[in-house]
Amino acid sequence: MRDFTFYAPTRILFGRGKIAELPVHISKCANKILLAYGGGSVKRTGVYDTLAALLENAGIEWVELSGIQPNPKIDSVREGVELCKKHDLKAVLALGGGSVIDCCKAIAAGVYHKGDLWDMVDKNAIKRALPVFTVLTMAATGSEMNGNAVISNMEINEKKAIKSELLKPVASVLDPTYTFTVPRFQTAAGVADIMSHILECYFSTVHCAAVQDGISEALLKVCIEYGKAAVVTPTDYTARANLMWASSLAINGLTSCGTGNAWSCHAIEHQLSAYYDITHGAGLAVVTPAWFDHILSKNTLDKFVSYGKNVWGIKGNHPFAIAKEAIAKTREFFASLGLPETLRGLGIHSSEYFHDMAQKAVKDDLANAYVPLTEEDVVAIYSACL
Repeated sequence: MRDFTFYAPTRILFGRGKIAELPVHISKCANKILLAYGGGSVKRTGVYDTLAALLENAGIEWVELSGIQPNPKIDSVREGVELCKKHDLKAVLALGGGSVIDCCKAIAAGVYHKGDLWDMVDKNAIKRALPVFTVLTMAATGSEMNGNAVISNMEINEKKAIKSELLKPVASVLDPTYTFTVPRFQTAAGVADIMSHILECYFSTVHCAAVQDGISEALLKVCIEYGKAAVVTPTDYTARANLMWASSLAINGLTSCGTGNAWSCHAIEHQLSAYYDITHGAGLAVVTPAWFDHILSKNTLDKFVSYGKNVWGIKGNHPFAIAKEAIAKTREFFASLGLPETLRGLGIHSSEYFHDMAQKAVKDDLANAYVPLTEEDVVAIYSACL
């Protein structure tokens, strides 16, 4: 196990009605904030009205930014920064899923950035940031408990990650009932995203990280059991609660302590999202099994066997058979959630951009991934996904 520093300062307010506690924490930082959200779902479900009443009663003023899209765009970041500067706002509150939270993190940092905001994202040039608060409405990205954000620039087909401890939310509300109305497809895509976050850390060149591996295996089993339950019965509180907490723990740094390699599947999928604006989790559901197939070898066999036995409960004495069955079960599970198995299922029917995407993907440190990947490797994975 490598040396590490673990820092997770976010205050989690978990459970029914815990949103009532949020204004107290916001008031410690600001009395005038940016309130950001996506479409109209937060108003249809009533969570917007609940939050607005709580803020008003606490004497907290707000300016709104709405219409934040999936795969959040740099245009929304620019709009949010302009509002913060114009109205002298002192904190940012994200009401929504990972896309809204990621956009808010970039806004929080962008307020203090001098120059073009895409340059800040491209170079991860974060020196200071406004406090960030979140009310989570979808379990997927884990952005409610980490310092990461991913922003897209569709004009140049770029999707970039920023990272800073300054972007870790001060407090996040996790009320599982707020996820009851998430559509089946988005719930399923969220499960795939959570599992990918875990798998990217689990498949590591570091050996004997027993604590991290055990946590990862437990979280994966939670996703398999309760992810399917949430898809089948959207109002199953137990399923939604377990899935929501698994989402936060999957990528708050806990499973990557002392084990981290560069992430492969996310680097590969980010290019698909940048070029085709597809749902991130759905893209991962296609990419992950193809990546598994590509990297399975004598050198990686032991990890696949552990994955197969400890996560999927596969029995047997033939390592390659266990590994291949584990990959098959992963693919079958995603399909059972209603996710596509191929890029064609996502509306991508051509290899036209594969080489361009692969060239960009390998720049995401894929030479230092669990299994180092070249441009040719990435093209082969894309091709296998068709």
